[in-house]
Amino acid sequence: MRTRKDPDAPGRFHKTFREQARENMSLAATYTILRVLVVVVMVAQFFNGNFENVFLCILTLILFLVPSFIERTIRIDLPDTLEIIILLFIYAAEILGEIRAYYIHFPYWDTMLHTMNGFLCAAIGFSLLDILNRDDHFSFTLSPLYLAIVAFCFSMTIGVLWEFFEWTMDMFFHLDMQKDTVLHTISSVMLDPAGGNVPTGIQNITDVIVVTADGTQHALGVGGYLDVGIMDTMKDLFVNFIGAVVFSIIGYFYVKNRGKGRFARRFIPQVLPDEPEIPAGASQVGANSFPSRTDTKRGQD
Repeated sequence: MRTRKDPDAPGRFHKTFREQARENMSLAATYTILRVLVVVVMVAQFFNGNFENVFLCILTLILFLVPSFIERTIRIDLPDTLEIIILLFIYAAEILGEIRAYYIHFPYWDTMLHTMNGFLCAAIGFSLLDILNRDDHFSFTLSPLYLAIVAFCFSMTIGVLWEFFEWTMDMFFHLDMQKDTVLHTISSVMLDPAGGNVPTGIQNITDVIVVTADGTQHALGVGGYLDVGIMDTMKDLFVNFIGAVVFSIIGYFYVKNRGKGRFARRFIPQVLPDEPEIPAGASQVGANSFPSRTDTKRGQD
């Protein structure tokens, strides 16, 4: 029998922003407030002539649309808690971190964001496999432990790739994405007076004098030895590791006790049902004949 898609089905499964706002005021309020704040900052930066920051604001507004785009493209329902965290992460990284210079004013701002990044990337990796694990088109079943391990590895891979990106920008464009650290003690085999392989240390460093090719000497005046990025990189990877481990544990118990954990469901995307098909020539059915995303969500609970 020939079938045709219900013309109203996409409208019911992909809700408009107004429909979503009526169902969840917290998500709608967060999205609206953040978008207004970004627009205000963008206008201010434009009149101040900071066009690079204007570009960052435009990029932020585009990134705000990514969660909704993902939902529509691969037909999943992102939990509101996860979506709010993603929006706040984007705002904290681009607007507060870059434009408002929170990376400079608050030493642990970058650390907090890298921890969140580890958590969110683990959520993405876990969700991709979990969706495939429950898809009827695939004939394999993965254990909860395997899903958790893959989520962890996915998050750490993203973290490493990001550090590669920071190193590339610093090396070729002379930026300072890998933040420097002032050290008071260093140790290296290159300092071994005998030229051997024995690490030799220098302690109580209060300043470093740099001698250029023309013999000019410059005292850095930073209060110690300037480490150019390695400490920052290792710290970022370590907190990414913590975020990935936390979510992997949450995901493990979510799969092991499918449908019983309310806390885990706040971070795990759900697969939407296929759009219904009706026989050709059948009468138009009412909007209430098919379950909405809200009804589907209740059924899973």
